[in-house]
Amino acid sequence: MPKLIIDGNEHDVPDGITLIQACGLVGVEIPRFCFHERLSIAGNCRMCLVEVVGMPKPIASCAMSVSDLRPSPDGTPPTINTKSETTRRAQEGTMEFLLVNHPLDCPICDQGGECDLQDQAMAYGFNAGRFKDNKRAVEDKYLGPLIKTAMTRCIHCTRCVRFMTEVAGVPELGLIGRGEDAEITSYLEHGLHSNLSANVVDLCPVGALTSKPYAFQARPWELTKTPSIDIMDAVGSAIRVDSRGKEVLRILPRINDAVNEEWISDKARHVWDGLRSQRLDRPYIRKDGKLSPCSWDEAIAAIAERVKGADGAKFGAIAGDLAAAEEMFALKTLADQLGSPNIDCRQDGSKFDPGLGRATYLFNTSINRIEEADAVLLVGSDPRVEAPVLNSRIRKRWKQLDGKLPVGLIGSDVDLTYPYVRLGAGPETLADIANGKHDFAKTLTEAKKPMVILGPPAMARPDGYEILSLAAKVATGVGALDDGWNGFNILHAAAARVAGLDLGFVPGKNGLGTTDMIAAAGRGDLDVLYLLGADEIDMSALGETFVIYQGSHGDNGAHRADVILPGAAYTEKESTYANTEGRVQMTARAIFPPGDAREDWSIVKAVSDAIGKSLPFGTLQELRGKMYASAPQLAQLDTFGAAQESSVAKMAEHAAKPSDEPFGIAIDDYYLTNAIARASAIMASLSAMGADAEKATGTDG
Repeated sequence: MPKLIIDGNEHDVPDGITLIQACGLVGVEIPRFCFHERLSIAGNCRMCLVEVVGMPKPIASCAMSVSDLRPSPDGTPPTINTKSETTRRAQEGTMEFLLVNHPLDCPICDQGGECDLQDQAMAYGFNAGRFKDNKRAVEDKYLGPLIKTAMTRCIHCTRCVRFMTEVAGVPELGLIGRGEDAEITSYLEHGLHSNLSANVVDLCPVGALTSKPYAFQARPWELTKTPSIDIMDAVGSAIRVDSRGKEVLRILPRINDAVNEEWISDKARHVWDGLRSQRLDRPYIRKDGKLSPCSWDEAIAAIAERVKGADGAKFGAIAGDLAAAEEMFALKTLADQLGSPNIDCRQDGSKFDPGLGRATYLFNTSINRIEEADAVLLVGSDPRVEAPVLNSRIRKRWKQLDGKLPVGLIGSDVDLTYPYVRLGAGPETLADIANGKHDFAKTLTEAKKPMVILGPPAMARPDGYEILSLAAKVATGVGALDDGWNGFNILHAAAARVAGLDLGFVPGKNGLGTTDMIAAAGRGDLDVLYLLGADEIDMSALGETFVIYQGSHGDNGAHRADVILPGAAYTEKESTYANTEGRVQMTARAIFPPGDAREDWSIVKAVSDAIGKSLPFGTLQELRGKMYASAPQLAQLDTFGAAQESSVAKMAEHAAKPSDEPFGIAIDDYYLTNAIARASAIMASLSAMGADAEKATGTDG
């Protein structure tokens, strides 16, 4: 390891890192604007200048590697001074130049209180500027409904440009002009068409790019900051929920290198306005064909009247995509006590069987180990829509291999932001690869760490289990189940799915799944259907069945319901979720539910008491104790435990005979996939912008 003398102290530092990283490792802070750990090096701002003894002028520490430095003539290690007079004058001079054209409008800038320029001007700046000329003005740019621009403030660090090009893979931002005519622009003055675009707001070190929906809502010191996780997809990104009083005002990412690094999707970030719209804040009962407000006692009494003494075989329960583990466990326990085997958390009709082993329904490679893969096969998956942050990991690996990562896709032709080869449209191509009859089978076999990724369209179909078996056969045949590497991966789109499967929230012996329950309800063979936030099923096919809807928003399920029980959203309760790789994480309560709404597990408990089937727990702690005993993996918080590979190999032995139907697209509109998103005005504007873009380009998604 190279040795460096930093501010008089000798240190061993890793080979190949930059000087700014070396200083950071030993606890010496270097100011910077353009440098970012996850982006390429630009060397634009020169704020990170330091003195290297023996060199004639200060050096940009972000652009010089420790390996580039030579020992001093007397044999001592290279010496770096970050607090010398030379360094101080260089940094003050740089700051003075940066502020030449910057408008000093801190009192009205939405970045105030969280501005790197403001902080570093105080710490490293001069006490007065010497430039008296007029400041230049730059026209603001339109970047869509999420990003507000004040381009006169821009210092041309190009972080936004590099993020959009390198991480998001949508190079819609660039720097044009030279000198004082230089500007950051989207070229064509249209909104950014990336579902990761709002991350540039976090990256901007000045107030040039700020959040348009959050503009002038609050100052950062007014907000209560609550660490939590996102449930808009199954990645489980780490987020921070900022609230004031009874309202969530914004959602920001937290760093979690194992899951989302420091990025989140635009939907995760800006769905917060949907948390206050179309909320269910009181119970309702349908009387004379119309839903009328009522008390909790009346609503639960109406349910008890229909359920008490009813045949358990005619009771069904479906859990939606946003349901937490606690309420699913409570509802499953209630169904068991009623003698009903008709429960299902697979709202989309997918064919997972938890009895086959956890590895058959998890993203077994883990999200962060995507960066070790050297070949990828996508089966019926569009990860850019189903899991934007995970897709950025695949793109990151493609960049790490200088564009030489072979990616094959079976399914619809989509834009993944990185090159791929479309191998076919349906199961017949997958069968050819499984049998070694396709050229891509050789590519996977020759790879040391191949990955097979199945998306929702491959599984949410009548022959879903046949597809799973074929994919397992591919994984075993190409060596993707090697010692220490499991390349068989399921990419879920629903946050509730893995925890539901872990809990066994699937039909029991002779029980009905989602599709069969809907059909039975239409025939009149199902007396009561309990929808736990389930909004993505065909409500018109439920016939005269008595429908109980428990959820947070007045969406599809509430419109069909005979009784509505208002629940809490994910920012209003402490709840457990398992992401697509099986990592168990918990949300935290940032605010309380509105009106008379309650936490969901307590609602199920109240229903059980009313019908004389009281659940064996009275507190959240008691519930979790029972839940952990039933599903011990849910007690392992924030850990990734590899599942048994043998279950995948066993599934591969099944003689699969899928249909010839091609794989479709799982998500018609990325921004409107659940009840919270559909209640959001911001999501509606993004959806409209996407629809306009499709019309303009003549594409159909």
